[in-house]
Amino acid sequence: MSKILLVDDDPSIRDVVRFALEKDGYGVIEAGNGVEALSAFAAKNPDLIILDIMMPEMDGTEVCRRIRQDSRVPIVFLSSRDDEIDRVLGLELGGDDYVTKPFSPRELLARVRAVLRRGHGEASIQEVDANLSHGKLRLDREEYKAYWGEAEMVLTLTEFGILRTLLSKPGKVFTRDDFMAQAYDASRYVSDRTIDSHMRRVRRKFADMDAHPIETVHGIGYKLGSCI
Repeated sequence: MSKILLVDDDPSIRDVVRFALEKDGYGVIEAGNGVEALSAFAAKNPDLIILDIMMPEMDGTEVCRRIRQDSRVPIVFLSSRDDEIDRVLGLELGGDDYVTKPFSPRELLARVRAVLRRGHGEASIQEVDANLSHGKLRLDREEYKAYWGEAEMVLTLTEFGILRTLLSKPGKVFTRDDFMAQAYDASRYVSDRTIDSHMRRVRRKFADMDAHPIETVHGIGYKLGSCI
């Protein structure tokens, strides 16, 4: 049974979401603010975090920053602002998905299932990527780790999925629709800006290693170039 850390300062929202999650078979750990969230994360080691952005004491963005220092546990943001910039900000911080308030429990459950499926290796190309490597870039699919040479790259599940897609056919140009189909649940809309946000984050991580293997093909999408 997957354990989910539910973080929101509104008890009524926690009650509704907890009921839906438990009915679907998940174990639920609750936190009412960011400080409690960090403590619960350290103590309980959840499989996924549902994280409200606007909270007292410590907001969700700061919680995400701290968790991402040494963990890539999936994070689904909750936001009260229906604003694309806020959504992109959350994904830039290392979130795997977002849901805008007000939301239906059914929608949130669909997002949770989709993110956990990615974590359990149910992406559409898993059968061909058991030992993916290209030059210095290597993916360990079983442990969900990525390496550039001997250095490990800390990635979110969605970022790992992006690299897995690129590595499945080095040199092939993948469109944003390709990434949407292979990294996200098909029942939901994902904007081009969301894909680009994840891609920028992956590229920054490569740049920190003085590497630039992902190439933009203007007007089409992205491809994996030289990994020497």
